Amino acid sequence: MRNDKDNLIVKLTFEFALEIISFSEEIRKTNRFEMASQIFRSGTSIGANIREAQNAESKADFIHKFKISAKETDELLFWLELCQNSEFYPNPNEELFKKLQSINLIISKIISSSKKG
Repeated sequence: MRNDKDNLIVKLTFEFALEIISFSEEIRKTNRFEMASQIFRSGTSIGANIREAQNAESKADFIHKFKISAKETDELLFWLELCQNSEFYPNPNEELFKKLQSINLIISKIISSSKKG
């Protein structure tokens, strides 16, 4: 098994996925299964694609996986904003938004750096 302990983005997205699982379970308790599933899928996909990028077959494949993760961060932001602005869903805490923004910035920097180098 790989040791990803020292890989910041792998670690951050794994821990973030755990928080997303908790939030999606909170939504599931309100019997809002569709929204819970959307949040679960997009929120955990970020880290899954980054983890997969660690075994990329080429630089282009590595960048592609990170671009998928970037798209998933944008999709997750959409779902979280819907929850935040709807009276029917639990409100995500501000910390979740901050962590998502930090992850998105790191992903963008990695994509940019990978294209240059």
